Amino acid sequence: MAAPNPAIVQLQKKVRQTIVDLGATPTGCHVGGSLSVADILIAAFISSDREQGDEVVLSKGHAAAGLYAVMHHMDMLPEDPAVGYGRRGSILTGHPNHKIPGIRFSTGSLGHGVAYAVGWALARKLKGDRRRGLVVAGDGELQEGLCWEAFQLASAQRLGNFVVVIDRNGGQNDGAVDDISPLENLDKRFESFGFRVETLDGHDIDALSARIVAHDLTGDRPLAIIAETVKGKGIPAIENNPACHYVVLKPAMAQKWKESMA
Repeated sequence: MAAPNPAIVQLQKKVRQTIVDLGATPTGCHVGGSLSVADILIAAFISSDREQGDEVVLSKGHAAAGLYAVMHHMDMLPEDPAVGYGRRGSILTGHPNHKIPGIRFSTGSLGHGVAYAVGWALARKLKGDRRRGLVVAGDGELQEGLCWEAFQLASAQRLGNFVVVIDRNGGQNDGAVDDISPLENLDKRFESFGFRVETLDGHDIDALSARIVAHDLTGDRPLAIIAETVKGKGIPAIENNPACHYVVLKPAMAQKWKESMA
């Protein structure tokens, strides 16, 4: 196994520190899911050429803190998001806001971002350029029927330029996904919809990026990556703890969590 890229490791740590800072703002944030999805978002942006027409959509919009932190540390969002996040009049809202440069679609109502990305991929195919529509969705989000309607359309329209990455952290607002609406045989479900399917470590940025880039955008089968992740990743005290779904942190606790990062 290749040694981790020091620059990527440092980027991961900075992103997680900023997510914790966002949890320490007056409104707090969805810390657990933001920490689980952060590495997926880094890989998605590394793998996409948005100037040429690729689009990255965060459908699990409640993890906007993770998106803002990644965009900030990848030089897409100049302002430290912890400064204005959630404050009156700020465009740094609790869900992705299309008024923020670099964010095309406002998301938050679960499932909608999946449909937006399918629409983007279809539009690019109709234009003849086959740029990628990539969406990051949560496993709990897959309980929304809209997701499967959109996946069916992606398959029917043979959108090889559509990629969905599932942040499979096993948790949702009310508890564990397995206790509420289990996603058994998720890989087989996607295969039955005509997708190519890969299950990967959702915190291995190199593996995620390589698989996204390797996918044949000119083919006729969309790609589903089931990214196995840890809710609260990087903070030992809260990893896999359902209580970290949404938090408002006191500054002292935020500092303690940041100091506990490897």
